[in-house]
Amino acid sequence: MHDLGAIRDRLRHNAISTLSFAAMTVSKEKPTAKSTLKQRPIRSFVLRTGRTTAGQRRAMRELWPLYGIALSPTEIEFDKLFTRAAPVILEIGFGNGDNLVSMACGAPKDNFLGIEVHEPGVGHCLLRIEARQTDNIRIIRDDAVEVLQNRIPNKSLSRVNLFFPDPWHKKRHHKRRIVQPAFITLLAQKLKQRGIFHVATDWPNYAEHIAGIMSASDDFEALPDFPADRITTRFDTRGKRLGHDNWERAWCTCNKSRIVY
Repeated sequence: MHDLGAIRDRLRHNAISTLSFAAMTVSKEKPTAKSTLKQRPIRSFVLRTGRTTAGQRRAMRELWPLYGIALSPTEIEFDKLFTRAAPVILEIGFGNGDNLVSMACGAPKDNFLGIEVHEPGVGHCLLRIEARQTDNIRIIRDDAVEVLQNRIPNKSLSRVNLFFPDPWHKKRHHKRRIVQPAFITLLAQKLKQRGIFHVATDWPNYAEHIAGIMSASDDFEALPDFPADRITTRFDTRGKRLGHDNWERAWCTCNKSRIVY
């Protein structure tokens, strides 16, 4: 007659061995394309390979070393970057840079930082900087959210401009919109006290989306008017051509959190 206790011990040993082997097998499995995709952050842009002109290629070769900021994990020291202490104004997604360069020329005592991922736009902006002979602009070619998270010191920005961001108008793509509650919290960390967030869009649904997120934020309060230093660009005219009215608003950082005693 078999010892019942010995049988139980043998079964328990076999079960543990099976689980250990299964764990080893899972740990050695290579990540699939599907699992890797799930780990990627949601981007607010699609990197398109647009046509780059000969002039833009020259600009990337000759002017980028003068005005471009190399990728790095360290925070930017703005006083060293611009060789002076001055308010820093950030424009996210500056397109071809016409507005960024115009604002920088109109406010020579301020420092301007532009973020754009598309090379033709960066090249065009560099050519505009060269033509206008302005030295108060620097450019980063990277994901704006990652730049804000890793490169911009807290309480270092006087203003953030976001003009005509990609609306991602299909409902299933709304998660790709750059304006989300977490993004607004991040902006509040990077802006100085009473720093300004200035937004323009020509998509009514995106305007509602932004207004809802901003009204729910304890870090911002709406301003009665927005700065009037933005120039008319092709995005303004595109919206009118599509029959859309431009929606433009501004907020400043504050603290609406209720004090609990």
